[in-house]
Amino acid sequence: MKRIVLFLIFLLFNVCIQSSVECNSQNKENKNSSLIKLARVKYSGGGDWYTDPSSEINLLNYVKSNTNIPVAPVYEYVDLASDELFTYPILFITGHGNMNLSEREVVNLREYLDNGGFLYVDDDYGLDQFIRREMKKVFPDEKFIELPFSHGLFHIHYNFPNGVPKIHEHDGKAPQTFGLFRNNRLCVVYTYESNPSDGWADKEVHDNPEEKRELAMQFGVNIIVWALNN
Repeated sequence: MKRIVLFLIFLLFNVCIQSSVECNSQNKENKNSSLIKLARVKYSGGGDWYTDPSSEINLLNYVKSNTNIPVAPVYEYVDLASDELFTYPILFITGHGNMNLSEREVVNLREYLDNGGFLYVDDDYGLDQFIRREMKKVFPDEKFIELPFSHGLFHIHYNFPNGVPKIHEHDGKAPQTFGLFRNNRLCVVYTYESNPSDGWADKEVHDNPEEKRELAMQFGVNIIVWALNN
């Protein structure tokens, strides 16, 4: 009889332990799924969409250290043709070369942006003509508008009275920030001749001065804060 009682106690103990492990695992999974990620966009056309994969990790670590935003400092990419696109609140496009979106990618991106999604594009020198052409496919009736320095994007967390800072020098042109609006909502931000994402990458990649990297991180925080609040 004692052996039966001990066996039942042992069995109950193991069931409780297993249940606790499964519960903790589920809680951890739920917590991780609620963390905000910045998804790198894999696009068609042959351009190097994958450049500087350390950028997102470093920026999100900076966001984690300097704000209360719950982020997951990881590198993840998403194919524009995939429905996984809709699981990310913020997308990031960069690169140096060609971009040629398929019809499925165009439709997906349009639907994503029209339903509250946000896209940040950073010209890594060589993307400008392609991103302008491809976004015309997405929104034929819209065009990029340069954001004035008074726009809230430049002041929402860190103050940039002169707009986007010049992070990486290419050809001496002034840095600019453009936006695409849908129903008066800024859904696409595009930085040109500034290259903040170069400043997010590991220091040895581009060897930008530390003060430039700090400005790049701060501007990245503004982008994320704006995207999550507008």
